[in-house]
Amino acid sequence: MTDTIRSIAAYAAVLGVLVFFHELGHYLAARWRGVTVEAFSIGFGPALLSWRAKSGTVWKLSVLPLGGYVKMQGWGDEQDAPKLPGSFAATSLASKALIVAAGPIANLVLAFFLFAGLFGINGRIVVEPVISKIIPGSPAAQGGLLPGDTILKIGGHTISSFDDMVEIIALHPDTEMLFQLNHAGQVETKQITVGHKDMDGQEIGSLGIEGDQFTNERFSLPGAIQAAAIETWTDTTKTLSGLFNLIFHGEGLHNLAGPLGIAQITGKVAAFGLPSVVNLLALLSINLGLINLVPIPILDGGHLLFYAAEAIYGRPVPKRAMDVGLRFGMAVILSLFVFTTFNDLTRLGAVHWVAHLFG
Repeated sequence: MTDTIRSIAAYAAVLGVLVFFHELGHYLAARWRGVTVEAFSIGFGPALLSWRAKSGTVWKLSVLPLGGYVKMQGWGDEQDAPKLPGSFAATSLASKALIVAAGPIANLVLAFFLFAGLFGINGRIVVEPVISKIIPGSPAAQGGLLPGDTILKIGGHTISSFDDMVEIIALHPDTEMLFQLNHAGQVETKQITVGHKDMDGQEIGSLGIEGDQFTNERFSLPGAIQAAAIETWTDTTKTLSGLFNLIFHGEGLHNLAGPLGIAQITGKVAAFGLPSVVNLLALLSINLGLINLVPIPILDGGHLLFYAAEAIYGRPVPKRAMDVGLRFGMAVILSLFVFTTFNDLTRLGAVHWVAHLFG
């Protein structure tokens, strides 16, 4: 029961922060471009709490905590709405694109500041490139590697962490590579043929080793900022690569998690303390920002796609085409929600339980 309460509380807090900063990006960009914001809501449906700011914006906390929105004057029907001063319909195409893109950008900025604060205060946990365990019969065992060996270089690439080693090995399946290592205080070199394994339909390199030696890397303030920028960029490129492979190759479909899965993960991470939650929050913020940029109508990326078409052809996309696109986008999102929920229930054992119940 305690784990369930912790998962719900942690998930609500994480989702609230992510949605707030995403919508804050839209809000600040709209105010900057002179667009009147009528409402700023965390959640959907009837308001639990609400207050009206001096600017006229109604700030709300609503009953369904599954997202949020910023309602701007003239938003959602720009072609038919009167182009009144201060309305979204009356602003320039560039301003519209900026306002829409500001939400995902805010998520990436949030991730950077979370990483910077985390690295500056707590440092960064790094798994050292030291072998703690070797799987019998693996390429590492056949190549003569031993527990306690520290990997210094692989194929000329300097190794500073276990993750560096994993990334290089993954890129070279079934390849003979030169390993430089520290064995019992002596620097040695070994020629080892990397093996392979299947990962989501893709063949990657495999060595058959594990590492469990950790160190806490500390940073100065400038060092924390630099490390945060690198971490944000690295996680962004990895997420983009994962989205590309998911969309065009269907890789990783069974790993997709919906609200139930994310709530479960958040609850487990919360058990390790605040730094772990902050790290997860930064990663989820990057994912939320980039997913919203996917050019599916109804997402921010879909609106940007419409604006790009308008810029190219010199006139707005026909209203009927936009309506069809939005219906298609809604169908995609709902299908994805159903699919990820099924994945979550499968992982939780509910699908197996129902199947067993009905024989």
